[in-house]
Order: sequence, then C-alpha cells, then structure tokens
Amino acid sequence: MRKESSVKNKFLNYVPGVAICLAVILIGIYFADLLGLLLNALNVLPAGSSSPISGIFVAILLGILIRNTIGLSEMFMDGIKFSLKYLLRAGIILLGLRLSLVEALKLGAWGLPLIILCIACGLTVTLYFTKKMNQSKRLGTLIASGTGICGVTAIMATAPVVKAKDNEISYAVANITMFGLVSMLFYPYLAHFFFADHPIKAGLFLGTAIHDTAQVTGAALIYNQMYGMEKVIDVATVTKLTRNLFIIAVIPFISYLFLRNVEQVEGEETKQVPKWYTLIPLFVIGFLLLALIRTVGDMTIARGDQAFGVLNVATWERFYTAFSSFGSTYLLGAAMAGVGLSTNLKMFKGLGLKPFMIGLVAAFSVSIMSLILISLFGGLVTI
Repeated sequence: MRKESSVKNKFLNYVPGVAICLAVILIGIYFADLLGLLLNALNVLPAGSSSPISGIFVAILLGILIRNTIGLSEMFMDGIKFSLKYLLRAGIILLGLRLSLVEALKLGAWGLPLIILCIACGLTVTLYFTKKMNQSKRLGTLIASGTGICGVTAIMATAPVVKAKDNEISYAVANITMFGLVSMLFYPYLAHFFFADHPIKAGLFLGTAIHDTAQVTGAALIYNQMYGMEKVIDVATVTKLTRNLFIIAVIPFISYLFLRNVEQVEGEETKQVPKWYTLIPLFVIGFLLLALIRTVGDMTIARGDQAFGVLNVATWERFYTAFSSFGSTYLLGAAMAGVGLSTNLKMFKGLGLKPFMIGLVAAFSVSIMSLILISLFGGLVTI
C-alpha cells in the first residue's frame, strides 16, 4: 500500500506541470491562428493564407515570458521536466508511424556522410578554439560533445567521464540551450530561404545544424506549420536520431582524447567510459519499432490482405495518422512549451565571454558546414 501511495503521489506531482505545458501550447496555437485570421481580415496576406507565425514559436516565447516575468512555483517543475523528457520521447516514438522502416533506414544511410562530416566539424572546431583560448579542457570537451552530437544528453553522458565540475556542466548546458534555442526559432526560416520546395534538404539542415533533439523537433514542427511540408518533420527526425546514435562512438572517443592528455592525480579514482549499450537512447529503438509496425502494415495491405488480420486500408491509414498526429501536435507541442517554461535566463549570467565565444563559433561552424554540404550533395538523398 505504501508503494502504491508513493507512485500515486509522484504521478500527482507531474500533473500541474504537464497541465501548464498543454495550456501553453494550446494558447500558442490559438493566438497564431488568431493572428492569421486578423491579417487575412486586414488583407495583409493573400486570401486563405495561414498564419505567418507558428503556434510552436508562440508557445516557446510565451513559456520563456512566463518563466522570466511572473515566474513559476516549484509545484510545476516536476511536470515540466516530465514533459521535456518523457512526452518529448513519446512524441518522437509515435512519429515512427509516419515512416516505413525502409524509408527511415534509407534516409539514415543516405544522410550518413553528411551527418558524420557535421559531427566532425563540431568536435574539431570546438576543441581547437578551446585550446587556443586557454579554456578548461573539460569545458571544451562538454561543449564539443553537446554541439557535435545531441545537446544536453551528450553533455550529461560525458560529464562524469571527464570529471566535470558543476559550473563547467552549467556553462556547457547554457551554451547549448542559448544557441540551440536561437537556432530552433530562426533556422526554419533560414532553411526555407535556402531550400524552399526541397523538404529533404530542409529537414537535413535542421537535423544536422541544431544541437538538441527537442530543439530539432521544435524547428521541424515550426517549419511544417509555416510552410505545410510534413516531410521536413520526417527527415529532420530521422537525421537527428541517426546523429544521436553516434553518441555510442563519439562519447568514448572524445573522453579518451581528454583522459589521454590529462595528468592523473595520484590515488584519484578514474572514471570509466560508459558501456556502449548504455548510451543507446531507448526512444530511438521505440521509433524504429513503430516504423517497423508501419512497414508490416503497409506490406500486408499492399498484398490485398487485412493488416494484422483486423484492419482494412482505410482503417489502417486512420490509425497511424491519428496516433502520429497526436504525438506531433500534443505530446511534442507540450514538450516544446516545456522548453520555453524551463528556460531561465538567469542561467546565462556570469558565463564569461570566452565560453560564449567557443559555443558561438562551434554552432556557426556546424551550420555553415551543413549548408555547404547539403547544397552540394543534399539532392542525392532520396526517400
């Protein structure tokens, strides 16, 4: 009974935060639509045009405004963290129903060289400027892993290996948060400027140039809401998940580079590189499993049979469309609201100019590398 009561109390702790995340995304969507109606009524936009502002964009800015003006009670924080972690991952898993496994693996394989080169650029540039600017190697290693692979997740996986100090972890997370947030809000428009009518190229750019999984997802959702290209969500998601898998190889590699060049304090316990299988994000496996379910369903229907013996073509399409739409609209939407609500601008105080410059140069370099590679070779990637 005591265990059941503890689980119940823990669940109840999540409710206020999840509720405010859902409220913020719904308000964001409402105001974005309202703006579109207003501009149409004033004949500012062509008749029937959608809102020029994304609901996700509004929700993120509204969340930042709430957090940094009126503030949030501690009662909301557990639920906001839950939304950022679990609703985000659940939403990404449901996106697996949008793609067949063949499409997902084909896109990941074709985009692999671009992803590898962008990761290499992020790591090389960050570590180079860390050394040139005489900054902490631990801090540089954290920023390098976050910029090159998957944002905060990579930072937290690397931190114990390099024995990072709390302030170094905070600096690295703040860097990723700052530049990733700016990228998430503005790169959708940059992607459309360079790759209008090329959703695969736009998705590749968002998936390789933006740091964190949540930020890539938010940028892709904004792009779709603005320009009506769902394919961008699919491509950006698969590209980012493929990039995330490199955490298995890159974290041990950069940790080795760090430990090789650092004098070991006598008698101090050396942290070991985590086992490779502990670094595989479980939501990536979930995404692939649902893509497999979509593949089996589509192949069964293609033979003229009922999918899994119970679903006809129309029912099957309604099934995967409903669940993937629920994931992208509500689960991912709530997570994006959580991004705004969890962004405390006070964390950027006292960072110092040099760590900020390292993060800026790293983010800029990866973006330029991504633009160049996709412009030259993005047309080869097809699904």
